[in-house]
Amino acid sequence: MARRETPEINAGSMADIAFLLLIFFLVTTTMNVDSGISKKLSEKPPADYVPPVIKEKNIFEVNINRNNELLVEGERMNVKELKDAAVKFIDNGGGEGKIEDGVSTGPCDYCKGERSINSSDHPNKAIISVQSDRGTDYGTYIIVQNELLKAYTDLRNRLSQERYRMSFTELEKAYSDDKNNEELKKKVEDIKLAYPQIISDAEPTSAN
Repeated sequence: MARRETPEINAGSMADIAFLLLIFFLVTTTMNVDSGISKKLSEKPPADYVPPVIKEKNIFEVNINRNNELLVEGERMNVKELKDAAVKFIDNGGGEGKIEDGVSTGPCDYCKGERSINSSDHPNKAIISVQSDRGTDYGTYIIVQNELLKAYTDLRNRLSQERYRMSFTELEKAYSDDKNNEELKKKVEDIKLAYPQIISDAEPTSAN
């Protein structure tokens, strides 16, 4: 009786099928992407650096406790109210600006705040201090930071619209598309200098 031959498997075809399946899963699979915020870290100061004396009224304290509750200037606050509170603080314009390159920046003539003597003197002196707890949810921390960034965006957009008839968002986009345009560069720097983003992250408190 003749022996039946075992059919051979076409290895080339199997490899093609495996490759197609791999491509299929890569295209259809959804991967989780970590959320975060775009923020430039401050440079490490030199060893002989002496920090300036900062008036308490120029510091806007934002605290997030272990229960993810928000306390602003010692008072409980809903995160939805944080942006407007930050805008009010940054844009107060209650005094003189800081001295830069030996020249005083003077009072803020573009600020539209209350000019209270009990709040920030000038946007370039207004510091937002954020302190969280080691037990704070990262998601809550991100939401708080985003609300603070929105405050700066709103103020920059308003001033840019007044000076250059376009929002700061549009101005940045225009400069991003034309990096060699010195005029656009100066306009972007002008708005950033008027409302510098000064957010300080304090050391988290212990969750114990």
